[in-house]
Amino acid sequence: MTKYLISFPSEAMVFPAEDFEVVVEASHAVIDEAKKAGVYVFGGGIDETVDPVLVAADGSVTEGSHAGHEVPNGGYLVLELPSRQEALDWAAKIAVACRCSQAVRQFGYDPAS
Repeated sequence: MTKYLISFPSEAMVFPAEDFEVVVEASHAVIDEAKKAGVYVFGGGIDETVDPVLVAADGSVTEGSHAGHEVPNGGYLVLELPSRQEALDWAAKIAVACRCSQAVRQFGYDPAS
C-alpha cells in the first residue's frame, strides 16, 4: 500500500463565513469515513498563528522557511491506499467537503517507515 498526501492551501477555501461549521462537519465526516475504511494515517491543518522556524544541523534555530519556498498552510490528509485512483476518489470526497480543489501527492516507498 502507498501513502498519499491530499492537501489544499488556506486561500483555496472560499465560502461564506456562515458556512464554516457546515464545511467543518462535512470534512470531519470524510475523515470518519477514512478511519472506518482503515485508510486514515494522519490529518490536520497548519496552525497559521505559529510562525515557522528552520533548525540547522548544528541545532541553531532561525525564523522563517527555506529561501524561495512558500510557507505551507492549509489542510493535509495522509491516507494509505492500494492505488492512485483510490487516492483521487478520496481527494474528490474531501474537495466536496472543503469546497476546494485538492492536490494529491504520492509518498515514495521507504522500508524504514
